[in-house]
Amino acid sequence: MELAFIPSPSRGVLYLGPIPLRGYAFCIIIGVFVAVWLGNKRWIARGGRTGTVADIAVWAVPFGLVGGRLYHVITDYELYFSEGRDWVNAFKIWEGGLGIWGAIALGALGAWIGCRRRGIPMPAYADAVAPGIALAQAIGRWGNWFNQELYGKPTDLPWALEITSSADGRVPGTYHPTFLYESLWCIGVAVLVIWADRRFRLGHGRAFALYVAAYCAGRAWIEYMRVDDAHHILGLRLNVWTAMIVFLLAVTYLVVSSKKRPGREAVVEPGASGGEADGDDASAGEGKEDEAKEEESQADEANDEAGSAKKS
Repeated sequence: MELAFIPSPSRGVLYLGPIPLRGYAFCIIIGVFVAVWLGNKRWIARGGRTGTVADIAVWAVPFGLVGGRLYHVITDYELYFSEGRDWVNAFKIWEGGLGIWGAIALGALGAWIGCRRRGIPMPAYADAVAPGIALAQAIGRWGNWFNQELYGKPTDLPWALEITSSADGRVPGTYHPTFLYESLWCIGVAVLVIWADRRFRLGHGRAFALYVAAYCAGRAWIEYMRVDDAHHILGLRLNVWTAMIVFLLAVTYLVVSSKKRPGREAVVEPGASGGEADGDDASAGEGKEDEAKEEESQADEANDEAGSAKKS
């Protein structure tokens, strides 16, 4: 008999009159707002303009949602296109089913379009929003709690997740709360990226690459614990292979980029002033002022010597 466990909500949707308020959707929306808020603070600190992160997010977020849904539908196509299934459900994103790999890939395409329109270097923008994306994932994972999905193997640990639903093949019981493990891991990833960025002044996309590598390291072992249906390759779940491959790509980028382009961008947004850009401009201005004073002093000394020579 379990003495303690994490209860699941009896339902994942509330109704405000005829309007459904879905927990999964709320988690996604809150995560987006947190990512934009933190990304904006970091962008301003790097010398960018207020509001630029939100403007580019207008492109990145819709692309990311479409990409995440496409990845899920493609990799779990039997849920929507096999016999007895309704393909219309593939469009019901509020019922859950977003693949982070597709969300990041297509979201990056949307961000690239937004950056290109603003004349902003994409790697600098990615570095600014990286920890915010990790926090958005941490919040978004609680949407799986509302839907009673993506849990792990059976367990009687005090923090076990109680599943009460028997829909779609679920078996009521207590399981590892893999949604919680990933949520906590993503918070740790955000903290790591913020610390490393301050400590090593990561630039040219390296903060984003660190986020990707750190997330993949956690996703691999958390994915291994899950018991929901998934495609397997050589005995491993598809997402485990994806995590390992993307991890290696991210680490490779970190190493190669640090050698080819050390340091970080001096200017992240043309025509903007603030943060690091202001500090550089102020330093440059002080240097020019000192040079002008030194030249003026030398001119005064030359004039004094010339006057003395005439008197003699």
